[in-house]
Amino acid sequence: MRMQAAIMYEQGKPRPYATSKPLVVEEVELDGPGPGEVLIEVAAAGLCHSDLSAIEGIRPRPLPIVIGHEGAGIVRECGAGVTDLKPGDHVITVFVTSCGSCRYCVRGRPNICSSGNAARQAGTLLSGAKRISRLNGERINHGSGLSLFAQFCVVNRRAMVKIDKAIPLEDAAIFGCAVMTGAGAVLNTAGLEAGEPIAVVGLGGVGMNALFAAVAAGAEPIIAIDTNPEKLGLARQWGATHTFLATDPDCAEQVKAATGGGLDTVIETAGTIKAMEMAYAVTARGGRVVSAGLPAADAKFSYLHGALVSDEKALIGSYMGSCVPERDIPRFLGLYRRGKLPVGSLKSGFLPLSEINAGFDRLADGIVLRQILRPNG
Repeated sequence: MRMQAAIMYEQGKPRPYATSKPLVVEEVELDGPGPGEVLIEVAAAGLCHSDLSAIEGIRPRPLPIVIGHEGAGIVRECGAGVTDLKPGDHVITVFVTSCGSCRYCVRGRPNICSSGNAARQAGTLLSGAKRISRLNGERINHGSGLSLFAQFCVVNRRAMVKIDKAIPLEDAAIFGCAVMTGAGAVLNTAGLEAGEPIAVVGLGGVGMNALFAAVAAGAEPIIAIDTNPEKLGLARQWGATHTFLATDPDCAEQVKAATGGGLDTVIETAGTIKAMEMAYAVTARGGRVVSAGLPAADAKFSYLHGALVSDEKALIGSYMGSCVPERDIPRFLGLYRRGKLPVGSLKSGFLPLSEINAGFDRLADGIVLRQILRPNG
């Protein structure tokens, strides 16, 4: 079938993106689903900082490629062997396709599946196939096994979770990355319990979902740190007990003074070394930093090794919120339905494929939380 898709041919193009157009909207050919695969009509896809990192070139991708890794849609066709879904079903996509049989999957850690990671690096689906091609026959790489900046996508069955049709797909899309990554970092990786103090460093879509999860878990106090005063204001509305401006020279000292020496749990979601340094600085002795932000591929964070030992601090990575999607997406949706994860409030507007580059300008400016692409709207 033919469809419209936003193709990235080159990374690191200059801003403004509305002018340089790192994402080129073209008509492409999409093959039908192979065995174990599903054709999805993309109803909504979030513009995420991980996509922006790919555009900036700080996280290399095989080119040309259709990116987009956070979304929801409607099943239109099922390949051979897919018997538990049918056309018309609504699904949330998952940006790590797990094989179910590698050492990580069998230990309940499908978020770091080795087969899924290898396919992601190669720009293929889990089968090794590439289903998108230009009209001249040139094959296009898949972003995160999904390629959601398009009207349709073909993905492996293990890259989606079926959901209730009553859930608005434009809200459901945000669960595909921001909710799993942010809420999962708090509830899964950190295992936060009621009454524990916590700080969130970086208040983008992922950070706000970490904040929501901290509120839902009954954390006390809840510290929010960001460079944007407007986002700090939103954090106070959504449950932060204290907020601090990261650009203040003595921000870390302010946080430690307000918390009796720092926090037991600090979630870093900004994906910058400055944010990581702030997170480590406001972590109390015996505390832990959970880093869920993705920096440049060659970025390095340093610390005093002796202090790490004597203070018994812990540094923990959190990819996709340490989620098992089939387990965690339904429980996060349950919190959403009860008003505990108000992800709908994060939406900063909607845009068609033709405006996708301007959308990434807004994201790079830090003036939005989650813009929702409607590739068929």
